[in-house]
Amino acid sequence: MKLVIVESPTKAKTISNFIKDGYKVESSFGHIRDLPRSKLGIDVDKNFEPQYVIPRKSSKTVANLRKLADKSEKVILATDEDREGEAISWHLTKALKLENTPEKIERIVFHEITKNAIEQALKNPRQIDLAMVNAQQGRRVLDRLVGYKLSPFLWKKIFKGLSAGRVQSVALKLIVEREEEIEAFKATEYWQLEALLKKENDAQTIESRLVKINDKVLSQLDIKNKEEIDEILNELKNANFIITKKESKESRKNPLPPFTTSTLQQEAAKRLGFSAKKTMLMAQRLYENGFITYMRTDSVNLSQESLIAAKKWLTENLGAEYSADAPRTFKTKSRLAQEAHEAVRPTDMNMGQDNNSVTDASEKKLYTLIWQRFMASQMPQAIFETTQVDIQAKTDTQNTSRNFTFRVNGNILRFDGYLKIWKQKFEEKELPELKENEPLNLIELKPSQHFTEPPARYNEASLIKTLEEYGIGRPSTYAPTLSVIQERHYVEKQEGRLHPTDTGKLVNKVLKENFPEIVDVNFTAKMEESLDEIAENKIDWHEVIRNFYEPFAKNLEQKYIEAPSEKPPEEKTDVVCDKCGKPMVIKTGRFGRFLACSGFPECKNTKAIKPEVKKIGMACPKCKEGDVIEKRVTKGRARGKIFWGCSRYPKCDYASWTNPLEPQKEKSADADKETKE
Repeated sequence: MKLVIVESPTKAKTISNFIKDGYKVESSFGHIRDLPRSKLGIDVDKNFEPQYVIPRKSSKTVANLRKLADKSEKVILATDEDREGEAISWHLTKALKLENTPEKIERIVFHEITKNAIEQALKNPRQIDLAMVNAQQGRRVLDRLVGYKLSPFLWKKIFKGLSAGRVQSVALKLIVEREEEIEAFKATEYWQLEALLKKENDAQTIESRLVKINDKVLSQLDIKNKEEIDEILNELKNANFIITKKESKESRKNPLPPFTTSTLQQEAAKRLGFSAKKTMLMAQRLYENGFITYMRTDSVNLSQESLIAAKKWLTENLGAEYSADAPRTFKTKSRLAQEAHEAVRPTDMNMGQDNNSVTDASEKKLYTLIWQRFMASQMPQAIFETTQVDIQAKTDTQNTSRNFTFRVNGNILRFDGYLKIWKQKFEEKELPELKENEPLNLIELKPSQHFTEPPARYNEASLIKTLEEYGIGRPSTYAPTLSVIQERHYVEKQEGRLHPTDTGKLVNKVLKENFPEIVDVNFTAKMEESLDEIAENKIDWHEVIRNFYEPFAKNLEQKYIEAPSEKPPEEKTDVVCDKCGKPMVIKTGRFGRFLACSGFPECKNTKAIKPEVKKIGMACPKCKEGDVIEKRVTKGRARGKIFWGCSRYPKCDYASWTNPLEPQKEKSADADKETKE
């Protein structure tokens, strides 16, 4: 018998459908060894040696896998082909005591869970990539040192329960700095002018905008106030309008590349309203059920087989004119992308965008988005006819003689190309037949007052895009980073936009003042590059950790002495004290956040904050009537621990320590949540 080990039971079940005789497929249920939760688990004095343990929840799994491994002629490690998956395979060899029988171990990788992909992987086993394992260890150790060392500092200087992390703290800083920009912003007045014109004996009007005065092209703020616009209006009262230039040309618009992890999260947020966390949960399930390729990728590469399949589907279903002449390839922008990976795409083009095998509504929406984006990437350009007409208004008054140029643009779609599948909003504007030197009649001048607007707050999509542009984090880190800064109450989402809380602002202030490198964008990006160099076997991971930790530890020791304590912020609320009538505020104490009367100490009224009911979008698997919601233990040794239960409790007693929607595999991006227990 040959034993195949993967991370999740869903993945195991799907693979079992493809290989049966002589194989047994089992799940490790994610990581089976990790750093201990109750202590640092890193021997700093022994070259940062990690002290891995088998968590209690994994002990039965490990015991079962050991028995099966002992009986098997081969142990085939089929975890994901990324650093986390490579590390899980390496830990399995240690936990299952396979180091002494290396001839039994095979490592296989694949980008999609299909019969052909699994069969090809089994024919081409390889060794565990220790450079990738070391990169994962480096990240894990780095995140643990930052989290377990900085979090107690925040507890001492602010209050207990706070946390810091390499990526989460930079993300928080970006959000806080954007808020500071908005608060410091001062609006500037400016004016724009439109001229409503028409041809003689023609009912169709032409809306043109003032773009130039004499030879000066106007910028947004050039017309500053009402006095300036009134002066222009006065000059134009008796102006003659004539067409001085007309240019028509064909313009082509290229399709976008297929999805990477970050662009999938961004587009799912824009088009479907999904959070990054929800997108990754849905994508994980689609992948494990064999519907899409691996969803943690920063590559836009496509396999030759997928390109051939796309062309065949497009030709047969839409016609040859909707298939690009040659396969369209895209260049991966990220210098550090793993080119062996593919973009996120459907595994079977013939399933169509309405794949009936995908039964969950949210999964189907995401699958359709992935299918459309991939298929559109292999379609021809959209072709537009664009027309630009310049209209000169010449004035000749006693005081001045200035030429004013107005412009109108037309846009007509001549061939939809990829837009047939990938719908995008664009404005078609058809102009009447116009000729150069043709006069036009003025119907109305329409001045409009405007004010500059502050920069927009980040939403999840724009923050992910910014993190990626700075080179901060990797495909697996974006979703958990966004989750943790909201779960820690550093950031609140209001109407889809990320607002820093007073607590978030204070944590950022303390970190910025005392540990500027931790929240420095360039420092964090360089650290990511160092981790990539470890994966490329260019540098030793111990050296990267040592270079970071020695100055960090020295600074931390000093700051414990030098840095002042900060008063925990109070947050205003709309809640009125039922004893004295004054407004209540949210305070933070040793047991967490609570409502307190702002009239303290005269009024000592306090109240518990009713926890927000967090539905996860899944019906209760036990009673089928309630919703699964996130809860916290309120009593006993497990007080404060998160679990998932039925909204109909106590009528239904369903409960689980693990999120039933979460993939079993635990990505190390979650290590950025590290805080000492």
